[in-house]
Amino acid sequence: MSRTWTVFSASCPSRASLARIANKWTAMIVVLLHEQPLRFGELHHRVDGITKKVLVDTLRALERDGMLERAVGDDGHSRYLLTPLGRSLHEPLQALQVWAESHVEDVLDAQDRYDEVADAKTLDGR
Repeated sequence: MSRTWTVFSASCPSRASLARIANKWTAMIVVLLHEQPLRFGELHHRVDGITKKVLVDTLRALERDGMLERAVGDDGHSRYLLTPLGRSLHEPLQALQVWAESHVEDVLDAQDRYDEVADAKTLDGR
């Protein structure tokens, strides 16, 4: 008997998975690791703005969820690589990356328009 999962149910474990993959750090890590396995320092360098603690926490969570694994290379250094489950995330996350980069001007323009209206309301006392 197969269960039906829905992220709209507070008790559904798929909600935690959605939260994990919707996280900006997860998306960036998955897109980078799709290109090639990377060492911790390489990931930290390439994901601008992430702290080492957040990177460690994100990598551990992704490993626990079965999306990546840590492997020791011939040089004795650990590298992170995507599992087949993690690789299945690449296409949808890359689509989000492309959308975000393609529409950044539209979003910035919308924010400017919104802020102008909000500022005008503040000055009017509304």
